[in-house]
Amino acid sequence: MRHLTDTHAHSVASTHAYSTIEEYFRAASEKGLQLFSITDHGPEMPDSPHPWHFGNMRVLPRLRYGVALLRGVEANILASAERRLDVNDTLMSFMDFGIGSFHEPVFKPDSRKEHTKAMIAAMETGLIQILGHPGNPNYPINIDEVVRAARDNNVLIEINNSSFISSRLGSEPYCMQILETVQKLDWKVALASDSHVHYTVGDVGVALEKINQIGFSEKNIITLNARRLLEFLAEHGKAVAQELSDWLDSVEFAEKSETKKEKQT
Repeated sequence: MRHLTDTHAHSVASTHAYSTIEEYFRAASEKGLQLFSITDHGPEMPDSPHPWHFGNMRVLPRLRYGVALLRGVEANILASAERRLDVNDTLMSFMDFGIGSFHEPVFKPDSRKEHTKAMIAAMETGLIQILGHPGNPNYPINIDEVVRAARDNNVLIEINNSSFISSRLGSEPYCMQILETVQKLDWKVALASDSHVHYTVGDVGVALEKINQIGFSEKNIITLNARRLLEFLAEHGKAVAQELSDWLDSVEFAEKSETKKEKQT
């Protein structure tokens, strides 16, 4: 199974990350990705870029070295009942999609009940399309309730490769429980690297191992290729799906031609 996109990566605009967007483009091309995303942290994180950063992402090239770029943000889930995310409609109007995540500098870990409530409320805003690293052991949740809410709001559950390797230590058992619940409820996932340096863009190998370990349905991996992901974003009314339609057709035609050529030889 080849996984050809990456929906979670940070650039030097988040100062605990180390690569430029040009470096990401080159690395994504070298690895054979169809598409990747830059999703720097939302405004409430201590090292977040200025909000203007997100609005000005429109100046970035959509395509380079045959690879497409999606403009995203990793929004912070908030504890406030009045404000569930640190992004608003105006900021998100510039974005192709949003991830919603818990981060300790923004949301002090609380109870399972409060985490679950905040996570569901964030999804209900309609501002995010992916729930970021929900297996963080510092934020226990009612997994069944969260996955059902994700399904009800058409939000993907992220299976974050770095959660199995170096970030949010202790995540694996929770991530596996989440995966099993997603499978049981026939819902959908996004596999992502959560890369903070271009060398790891597209690296979802461990997440794929875990997916295969439980026999997770391939049809429910929405990030498997660019077409699935763009069709999903079209369901959310995101214009990028139409904007990249001609590019996607050409990519798929080239891949089919290459496959046919290989079979003939």
